Amino acid sequence: MKYREHFDRQVACEDVWIPTRDGRTHLHARIWRPTDAETDPVPALLEYLPYRKTDWTAPRDAQRHPWYAGHGYASVRVDIRGHGDSEGTPGDEYDAQELADGVDVVNWLAEQPWCTGKVGMFGISWGGFNSLQIAALAPEPLKAIVTVCSTDDRYDNDVHYTGGAVLGIDMLAWAGTMLAFAARPPDPTSVGEDRWLPMWRERLEALDPFLHTWLAHQQRDDYWRHGSVCEDYTAIDAAVLAVGGWNDPYRDTVLRLVEHLPDDRVRGIVGPWSHQYPDRGLPPGPAIGFLQETLRWWDQHLKGEDTGVMREPKLRAWLNDPVPPATSYDVMPGRWVGDDNWPSPSVSWDERPFGGTAAAPVLVRSPQHTGLDAGRFFPFGNASDLPPDQREEDGRSVCFDSAPLDGRVEILGRPRVRLRLDSAAPRAHVVARVCDVAPDGSSTLVTRGVLNLLSRHGRDRAVEWTPGTYETVEFELNGIGYAFPPGHRIRVAVSDTYWPWVWPHGERGRLTVLPADSALLLPVRDPASDEHEHEGRGPIRFEEPEQAPPLPVTYERSAEATPERLVTYDVAKGEWTLEVDPNYGGSRVYPDGLRYEESARETYRIRADDPLSAVAVSEWTIRLRRGDDWDAEIMTRTELRATATEFIMDSRMETRADGETVVKRAWHRTTPRTSA
Repeated sequence: MKYREHFDRQVACEDVWIPTRDGRTHLHARIWRPTDAETDPVPALLEYLPYRKTDWTAPRDAQRHPWYAGHGYASVRVDIRGHGDSEGTPGDEYDAQELADGVDVVNWLAEQPWCTGKVGMFGISWGGFNSLQIAALAPEPLKAIVTVCSTDDRYDNDVHYTGGAVLGIDMLAWAGTMLAFAARPPDPTSVGEDRWLPMWRERLEALDPFLHTWLAHQQRDDYWRHGSVCEDYTAIDAAVLAVGGWNDPYRDTVLRLVEHLPDDRVRGIVGPWSHQYPDRGLPPGPAIGFLQETLRWWDQHLKGEDTGVMREPKLRAWLNDPVPPATSYDVMPGRWVGDDNWPSPSVSWDERPFGGTAAAPVLVRSPQHTGLDAGRFFPFGNASDLPPDQREEDGRSVCFDSAPLDGRVEILGRPRVRLRLDSAAPRAHVVARVCDVAPDGSSTLVTRGVLNLLSRHGRDRAVEWTPGTYETVEFELNGIGYAFPPGHRIRVAVSDTYWPWVWPHGERGRLTVLPADSALLLPVRDPASDEHEHEGRGPIRFEEPEQAPPLPVTYERSAEATPERLVTYDVAKGEWTLEVDPNYGGSRVYPDGLRYEESARETYRIRADDPLSAVAVSEWTIRLRRGDDWDAEIMTRTELRATATEFIMDSRMETRADGETVVKRAWHRTTPRTSA
């Protein structure tokens, strides 16, 4: 990593309040901009988040916002209404109020005397989401966005549902995380010693756990259509640079955006990365000069300079070379490939049947703890994030293996699985994993997909299966770029459970699969296309990472630190327990003396023979203090369990200031299991 301390333009930083259209609520912003911008105006770049610019995102903000400012931009970090130091109360994620406020901020920035009137938006995850969604509202000053690790489909490609199935691991965990995050107080140094406590009380009284809303909408309805830009790609006028990683759950959005947006307004990059900005150097690498690449995007679309970025391939993707299974890779071997069109003429479909015409029906009835070796839904660059050797998972599934490969097989895109099957229960899931099986038997997970059979005719409806009847179902797996080597086998592992990623249906059933009528469909990339790819522009390359100097933050590790992922088995009960430390950053001390303490634990329990034994719990403790002047604590616990007919949600929150209770609340909700 190169840290750049000197720029062509001198940079100043200031905190300001930005008004919103209701005339009552102001959002708190931090602006880095050239000191001479009043006489030589610059475009503005906006990052708009609930995650608190004064502490939680401060380290990464310091790496990129001053860097952009030094290159001739006003780089702006705004706390969303009801979060951080902004006024108002928190709402649902990406609700109409959040997006309307975002439009107000874009317009306000364009009107400032130091701004040229042109605005860009960027962000990772939440900030990438609302960049896309605000672009679809098309405020006139917004000319370009960079969206990283985000989704265009809030129902089927987010933390709530996948393939129409409840995401047990993140439906609960992210709801619990956001309850704790939304309960954090404003900072007295920003809002004033006399205001922070009343503002905090107002926030806390308005809170309602997201889990209640998310489980009330178990099918794709208007709630999920809101903010899903896949509903109308034509609404986006801004130029879109979409960036993702093969180890991030949102990578398919990049493929869809480059397919559906016009050639002159979109470019996509997919690397080997996890849910992180691709310049941070966190596993798996290699990292790239992300800030330099985005500067080319901004200069092209906000300053009118020909940077050559629009002559790059429409999709630049990292093609992973084969690797033995591991939960972390410092650097993923492979190479960059480029395609000027997507879907690419260099990619063709290779259909691989599971069995011959004489193949007998196969029963699929997996134990309920199948999925414990799935790895983290949101890999964050931690040591235990990625899926380990899949041999144990394969043993809990039904596997269909190819013969040893005669040659190298490269795939790029979203594989599909077609299954001819019958379900013994009206409600069931089917899960397919594609693995690279080496001659020594080790099994590396390449990609996977889920289908809730209730949603096989569309995510907006629930159609129960009629046991005793066969149907053909086909579903997409997650996108991937990967090369299977000669001598290895391609395995499709099929199960009907995948805990805790997928919340089990209330009845334990079984599937009967007809191998002769089932197949894996692989998007095979022609290696010869590499010879034509570089004609006229050379191989794909990125600069080495460069950032502004890091914020001098001291990170503290607890002496009582527990494993990031711990699996235990109670033999007498037949119960499996997965305990997870999400390890978002832990405790740290900031240059202004702020001490931010954070600990979290997720627990998932299930018995191998009982889908109704599933329980998921998220627990958080957060403390913020600055010397003897300020001390605030937040403790939350969120639990999800289910009967055969309903989900049961219990949450509680306790907050303290200087050891005294501020607000203490508890929630108990139930909701029918309509399709989950």
